[in-house]
Amino acid sequence: MDTHAQWLGWAMELQALGQAGEAYTTNVFDQERYGRIRQIAAEMMAQGAGIGAGEVAGIFCNETGYQTPKLDTRTAVIKDDKILLVQESDGRWALPGGWADVGLTVMENATKETLEEAGLVVKPKRLVALMDRGRNNPGKSPYSIQKAFVLSEALSGRFTPNAETLASGYFSLDELPMLAEEKTTKAQLAMCLEAAASEHWETVFD
Repeated sequence: MDTHAQWLGWAMELQALGQAGEAYTTNVFDQERYGRIRQIAAEMMAQGAGIGAGEVAGIFCNETGYQTPKLDTRTAVIKDDKILLVQESDGRWALPGGWADVGLTVMENATKETLEEAGLVVKPKRLVALMDRGRNNPGKSPYSIQKAFVLSEALSGRFTPNAETLASGYFSLDELPMLAEEKTTKAQLAMCLEAAASEHWETVFD
């Protein structure tokens, strides 16, 4: 791990410790100290990520309780040995998906996101992987994120432009468009294609 990434990791850990301390201590002076730790962590993250301290504070300093990772679901739909991607508003492409909503299971969230972003009604078939974003995808985030990759079968529907995505299409590994790699990497696409071709796939997790 390079020094810069390690520094950002420390900031994230300090934020989590400060948030937990605020949640569980009953000492008013300790609450102030933990609150200050969270502010320092936000300032560190802002410096490392190149964004304003106020924006970082808004992202993770307003949370309460014990901090846990956020969950991102990504749906893999395969057709003719090609995998479905959707085009984001910035022109890059990724597997359809997004943050898991409260009250929805991984399967339900994958189904919802695929309908919203790709216009497809799908049936989840297999959990391909549960992977830590920080260890498997480039880019910085103030959150600790777990990514669930769900292999699904397309049942019906078709793409229509919407507020989140501009287009959709099926791609082979040797004809991929520019990827939003913080969301989807070529290695993750290859993994999903391999899972689709395997009769006895074992879920990947780290």
